[in-house]
Amino acid sequence: MSRSVIIIAALVAATLVAVTAVLLATLGHRRIGHGLKRRFGPEYERLVTRHEGDTKAADRELGERMKQHGSVRERPLSPASREQYAAQWAGIRKRFVDSPQEAVAEADALLARLASDRGFPADGPFEERLAALSVRHAQHVDGYRALHRAAHGRGSTEDNRRAMTGAQELFDSLVAQHPADSGRHRPQRQPAGGSGTR
Repeated sequence: MSRSVIIIAALVAATLVAVTAVLLATLGHRRIGHGLKRRFGPEYERLVTRHEGDTKAADRELGERMKQHGSVRERPLSPASREQYAAQWAGIRKRFVDSPQEAVAEADALLARLASDRGFPADGPFEERLAALSVRHAQHVDGYRALHRAAHGRGSTEDNRRAMTGAQELFDSLVAQHPADSGRHRPQRQPAGGSGTR
């Protein structure tokens, strides 16, 4: 074999390796992006829009959220706490008819307490709490975002109603998910031959 054939073969091999590396990197990014899109749903789309169509920027931001808040473990609520939150939310919804702006502000504060009780960051800016919630409740955070905006602004009654309706989904998810029954509150099984009734 001549030297020129060996050089051409080496160049072709190096080019193939480079093209393969680029293709694998592109496919890997698409696979990661697709996973984030599936996991974060509307939150992913909102970030892509905010980044003017730059999916890589949205992927980086969501990846950072996962790294920062992925280890947050939701604490269960006791049945009594769940009932108390449900009663408070129902009271806020009733007050909405007469005082929509005040009801929205109360609902915003109640969701912040509920998120804190479930183990999400309580201190710091709202956006930090929202980012943490989006890792576990991505499908519902946009309603909470709208509620928070409505609570700190002066929207129309219809805007406030839509905000309350959107936030209801996050409220329901936080109250109903992972009941606090860790086994301690389950009735104890009676030993075989015991006198307990079932």
